[in-house]
Amino acid sequence: MILKYKASVIDKCKFVIECNLPSVERVELTTRYTEPVIIQKSKKQDEKYYRKLVSDGNTPKTVILSGDSGRGKSFMLQKIMLDWASGELYSENFDVVFLLKCEELKCISEEMNLFELLSWSCNLTSDQISQILELTPEKVLILIDGIDEFSFNSHIQISSPTNPSQKALPMDTLRSLLNGLILPESFLLVITRSAADTEINLLKGPLRFTEIMGFSERGVQEYFQKFFQDEQLFSKTYESLKANESLLTACSVPLLCWMVCFCLKKHLTDDDRVMRELKSTTSIYVLFVSTLLEHHGHSQSVLSTLKSLVMLAEEGMKKQQVFLDEKCVTKTGLDPATSVFLYKDSLKRNSRQVPVFRFMHLSFQEFFTALSYVLMDEEDSWLKIRKLLYRVDLGEKIYRPSPERSNPIHPIILFLCGLSNEEVSSSLFEKIKWTVPHTIHLKQELYRSVIRRTTFNEYNLLFDLHCLYELQDERFVSEALITQNLMDLSNISLRSTDCWVLLYCLQCCPHIRDLNLMYCDLTAEKLKILQPALCVRESDLLSVEHLSEAGDLIQGLDESKVLSRLNHIKISNY
Repeated sequence: MILKYKASVIDKCKFVIECNLPSVERVELTTRYTEPVIIQKSKKQDEKYYRKLVSDGNTPKTVILSGDSGRGKSFMLQKIMLDWASGELYSENFDVVFLLKCEELKCISEEMNLFELLSWSCNLTSDQISQILELTPEKVLILIDGIDEFSFNSHIQISSPTNPSQKALPMDTLRSLLNGLILPESFLLVITRSAADTEINLLKGPLRFTEIMGFSERGVQEYFQKFFQDEQLFSKTYESLKANESLLTACSVPLLCWMVCFCLKKHLTDDDRVMRELKSTTSIYVLFVSTLLEHHGHSQSVLSTLKSLVMLAEEGMKKQQVFLDEKCVTKTGLDPATSVFLYKDSLKRNSRQVPVFRFMHLSFQEFFTALSYVLMDEEDSWLKIRKLLYRVDLGEKIYRPSPERSNPIHPIILFLCGLSNEEVSSSLFEKIKWTVPHTIHLKQELYRSVIRRTTFNEYNLLFDLHCLYELQDERFVSEALITQNLMDLSNISLRSTDCWVLLYCLQCCPHIRDLNLMYCDLTAEKLKILQPALCVRESDLLSVEHLSEAGDLIQGLDESKVLSRLNHIKISNY
């Protein structure tokens, strides 16, 4: 029974769907997979330290793995399933591993017990699963992908199932699984975009909190080598990438790394231009989408293809749907069989597999939704964008989120900022012979929003800096932050990508003389990124995680400043 299950897992997980014009193709997972960096952290932000995901000895029953979109969470789960099924890893620790995808579970409307729910996600019957769980529950690992798809309110009293045979809605069964009411002996690996989105009180202890950071610089190099295969091509493209430090950092996000590789491969004779164009996340998406549109097929014009995609994306986001049936797709005028932006999938409904379609990644659905607002008539565009910004402001005033908590509208706002830059969007709009006259008005609306938010809500400062970075307009950035004399990001964990954003904004705003980066997880690598901006600040509060590694950089700061100002810099090694 287990051997048959393993065979089905290998069959399902061995390949990944990848865009390779003029169509998509199946690529072996192992030929692309590159190990991401995973750090372990405590609930207190200032106590991070590196650990392996699974270690010998006192291993917690539940591991929370958080990470931003595109950092490889779901890809890693697929690799775990494949490694277990093929006997490469975990087979001694676990008799069986199950994978529950919350985006799929949200489509279930009927009540199920745990056995039926696990059976719904694999080819084992509920009776077989019941037998396995009764025999060795302590050797069962359940992977839960995307728990933030559900909203768990710990203040609402719900009658959750207390045994695996009791039927309930998927969300309530998951709640009981998370808090140990059912199957307390089993192991859980829970994936979420943000640890703050998971109601920690619902989880059974002891817990281990981890975060997926994406690729290290060596990981980016390894991925490029796997993608290009030809050693000469690899050397040429990777050397070009190394010359663009901010883009090299952006490639730490595995999804962006793949997109950059794809664009370089398709524009190999003009890779220097490509490198110059790729400054922001939006610019990477624009070039990628533009490249695909060149090979979109001949059933539709490029413009009508794009209009269909944005219509489909916005409708899906409005209804919070990732999976789109064929009727929904063809209604927009798209041919799902020829669209390289949509991948075919299947969902289990009434004991049978039903074909569905989805965007190649959720971020593309978000990108095309943002694009839909730009392509609208000016009046409709203004109205929708104002509503969008109002929802962001209203939600954050009500919930006062921590810096870690992500808002599902944020990616759309970021893409909107990037698309309002004429240089970035021009390559896409030229292809469809489309003129967007109201980008200046869009900027003004975004400007008013940033002013409101940076003035009254300190929790959103890092997000607002990312918005300004996507705009890539130095004058606009300077005007938007004109009232800011102090940049206080203390107690916010800064990634390398955040440091490039911060550097850009500080260089646009020489009037910001005071900077507080206490307890921001600064390392020598991050300090090196920020060094040009730190040299000209009057008062810097810094805490450096590994002081010995950062010594030369700190000395460099001292030499580039007036010596009498050294006492304004507080270096804390914790």
